[in-house]
Amino acid sequence: MLKNISKSLWLLFFTVVICCGIYPFVLWAIGQTFFPFQANGSLLKGPDGSVVGSQLIAQPFTKDEYFQPRPSAASYDGSASASSALAASNYALRDRVARTLGPLATYRSGSNAGKPVAPDVETWFQKDMYQGNPHLVAQWADAHNSLAQGWVTGDPTHGAYVDDWAKSHASGVSDFIKANPSIPQPKAPDLAVVFFETFSKENPGKFPSAVTGKGPDGKPVVTIQPVNSGSDIQTIFFDMWRQDHPDLDLNDVPGDLVTTSASGLDPHISLQNAEFQLDRVAPKWAADLKRDPAAVRTEIEQILQENASAPWGGLIGEKLINVLQVNLELRKHFGVIS
Repeated sequence: MLKNISKSLWLLFFTVVICCGIYPFVLWAIGQTFFPFQANGSLLKGPDGSVVGSQLIAQPFTKDEYFQPRPSAASYDGSASASSALAASNYALRDRVARTLGPLATYRSGSNAGKPVAPDVETWFQKDMYQGNPHLVAQWADAHNSLAQGWVTGDPTHGAYVDDWAKSHASGVSDFIKANPSIPQPKAPDLAVVFFETFSKENPGKFPSAVTGKGPDGKPVVTIQPVNSGSDIQTIFFDMWRQDHPDLDLNDVPGDLVTTSASGLDPHISLQNAEFQLDRVAPKWAADLKRDPAAVRTEIEQILQENASAPWGGLIGEKLINVLQVNLELRKHFGVIS
């Protein structure tokens, strides 16, 4: 028996040494010798030599002078890799895509060919009519309760705004409690739909949005105000505008411009996506550098072509662009935008 125990202990010892010591050391040595860049996280450095990110993980870029990655259900958090897991039948998916399309969509043909639809979405919204019926915002809240509640819970200032509304609309809150006896003390999210129904009647053709002003001390202060134009109108109500104008001919956009990846961290976009974004990126650099927009666009197109590559050395798939890498190339080529 002791002999068997001895052999088992020796086997355990050699297994631990080989699997937990020798094998990892050999892999580490090979990685550091032949693949040091990949073995250390594929980290990219900025012009000042500091690490700005990994070539393998997407990060958000919001400034107009930079190319932007695919939308991320994980908010580009490397520790929370995830997809949205929304089914094609889930309206939340359609809403997210529509909000992305609102500021980007352009007309394909007609007298407005090439022009953005966003101004027309605002003009349509201000008429406060949808499918021939008034109170557009109320219709939106009634049809999509979860979106109305999401607006309230998505920002603390929104919840506070609804709380203030409830204090001045006691009768509306009382009617809600009568219709929902199981909620005797409703919170702001519970009152979301009632709030938007009342708001729509009191403020036709307007939507509550964040407006930046100056406080008594002269510092910027953000408050919620009724507005009839701006990004909220262009994004939230693009889908309803599109349903009210199904026959309008709009340009297609690259699929990866509005869809998330399975991980939410895909660092690449298609070359087609990058070229689509050129209409935003090139003019911004040209304006800052005070150079000819056409010449700047040509230079950026060259940068894209030089940094585009397809998987397996181009043998399969379409050409892709690493967003962080190409944005660093823009910084290197043009400098820091003022």
